[in-house]
Amino acid sequence: MTAPLDGIKVVDLATLFAGPLAAAFLGDFGADVIKVEHPAKPDPSRGHGPAKDGVGLWWKVLGRNKRTVTCNLSDPAGAELVRRLLADADVLVENFRPGTLERWGLGPQELHTVNPRLVIARISGFGQTGPYASRPGFGTLAEAMSGFAAATGEPDGPPTLPPFGLADSVTALAAAYAVMLALHGRDLTGQGQVVDLAIIEPIMAMLGPQITWYDQLGYVQPRLGNRSNNNAPRNTYRCADGRWVAVSTSAQSIAERVLKLVGRPELIDEPWFATGSGRAAHADELDAAVSAWVGQRDRDEVVAAFEAAQAAVAPVYDVRDILADPQYAALGTVVTVPDEELGAVRMQNVPFRLSAGPGRIRHAGRRHGQDTDEVYRSLGLTDAELAELRERGAI
Repeated sequence: MTAPLDGIKVVDLATLFAGPLAAAFLGDFGADVIKVEHPAKPDPSRGHGPAKDGVGLWWKVLGRNKRTVTCNLSDPAGAELVRRLLADADVLVENFRPGTLERWGLGPQELHTVNPRLVIARISGFGQTGPYASRPGFGTLAEAMSGFAAATGEPDGPPTLPPFGLADSVTALAAAYAVMLALHGRDLTGQGQVVDLAIIEPIMAMLGPQITWYDQLGYVQPRLGNRSNNNAPRNTYRCADGRWVAVSTSAQSIAERVLKLVGRPELIDEPWFATGSGRAAHADELDAAVSAWVGQRDRDEVVAAFEAAQAAVAPVYDVRDILADPQYAALGTVVTVPDEELGAVRMQNVPFRLSAGPGRIRHAGRRHGQDTDEVYRSLGLTDAELAELRERGAI
């Protein structure tokens, strides 16, 4: 079966998370992704997090479906190699500080002279222009500056950052989407273009109407813990066996079912119960009712009772629960991927399914520079030229 991005060539010059993950999303659907790393300084994600027998496991996910080559872009011979790689490429993904590619003679103006159809995705902390453009930027800073951290955490606690790369991941999805738009635009005009994507922006776009609320009402979103100021009961609740469930009652009918289930139907007749904001104003009383009922039962009993009542509930999972869950198994959410170093490794599958041309993970992240000779030979380099480039540290 033909994948949607078969024939699309992507050169991934990015490091760490947002850029490489965006390139991985494109590779999941058939793009030929060539990951370029410095000969002496591999992508730092190879060393992030736990490793097995010296093999970084995060890289196995982030580097999936990519061929790996080495190149020193600051060496003129290395820059020329990348220029040749990009001559027939469709997409470049990079996340250097603004001005870095230009300093190496690889800026958009130079590259579009070589390849006018090239889509150049430039991912940076703060974008290509503005007073912060030259600052180093990471997802953590975006989570802080976007309003996410200020609105996350308990009301009397500190602003809270996520324990994973949330802003980077959201940026990766936005970047892959932007690249697809630019490729479609190229189909219409014949010309490539530059995608300027600041990590501080996509996560802000996910935070709902906070700016509009403030603009129109002067309202600033407070920290609410697991509660919502739009409806109640909405929280996590501890079961008798020490496990947890999450309950949501965004719909009025669901809220009524929950209160009947937990034995407090009289609350439904209260005037304030008729609106989500009214219920949110009485969250203490509603939480107490749900918490008392849930706390007397084991998690499986709670989930079964909620499902029978057609009320919205979900167990709070850790990774062990995910791997044992029949719904995830039915969806194929976790896939076992062959790997030369680890034998096989399980990881998240592509995050959606297409009925024709579905994506798939063909292999996990490969060794540093594993495909260097193959890729550069395809550009016409001889073994002698490759040896010379290695000697000078260009590859």
